[in-house]
Amino acid sequence: MNPLYMLGGLGRVVLSLFANFGKVSLFTVDAISHIFRPPYYPREFVVALMNIGWLSLPVVGLTAIFTGGALALQIYAGGARFNAEAVVPQIVAIGMVRELGPVLGGLMIAARVTSSIAAEIATMKVTEQIDALVTLSTHPMKYLTAPRVLAAILTVPVLVAVGDVIGIAGGYVVATQSLGFNAAVYLQNTVNFLELHDVISSLTKGAAFGLITAVMGCYYGMNSGRGAQGVGRATKSSVEAAAIMILAANFILTGVFFSV
Repeated sequence: MNPLYMLGGLGRVVLSLFANFGKVSLFTVDAISHIFRPPYYPREFVVALMNIGWLSLPVVGLTAIFTGGALALQIYAGGARFNAEAVVPQIVAIGMVRELGPVLGGLMIAARVTSSIAAEIATMKVTEQIDALVTLSTHPMKYLTAPRVLAAILTVPVLVAVGDVIGIAGGYVVATQSLGFNAAVYLQNTVNFLELHDVISSLTKGAAFGLITAVMGCYYGMNSGRGAQGVGRATKSSVEAAAIMILAANFILTGVFFSV
């Protein structure tokens, strides 16, 4: 195969990635700017709060409690090789608060919320409801995107905090009921080991992941193709993009918070 042909194909892929990144960046700035400019739609905001926050709580809670329990078992099994079983409460706490709580919570919300937003807005585009909004002098970004982005930024950190607590509780139950840890000592070690810096980093990650999940759903919904295939493609692409960006943002934020 001609090397120049391969190089040209690679260049097209790279240029396409940069072009898409630029489009998403401009869309994000536009969405955030509309949050602070009237008119406002409080009803849409409340509906988004319920859909993103309250209705996501069960899946985030179940994910966290099983993750915390499994983490305690794995750390105990690994620590037993070095006679370091006593570090279970400390590692469960820092693992859930710094990494697993925000990341798994963000991925679960991306799977549930991003796909829902993308499918809903894409369907509205296919059925020309977005065109109807424009006809009624209603800005689609203000009515569809801004309430969802604001709701996600506010609610996902709360979901992450709840997931952190439930995950630590899952590790606590497994450690005290199955691994023979003293309940009071376990809780004391958890409280003593966690720092405010860890909690702040967890909540900051939650806000960033909330922004990503909402923006990706709205962006791909607004730019979906026509027909049922366009809706399906937009839904799939939104979740894939949200998951990749959450993992990338987690790496960047971890470096920012814990490199100093």
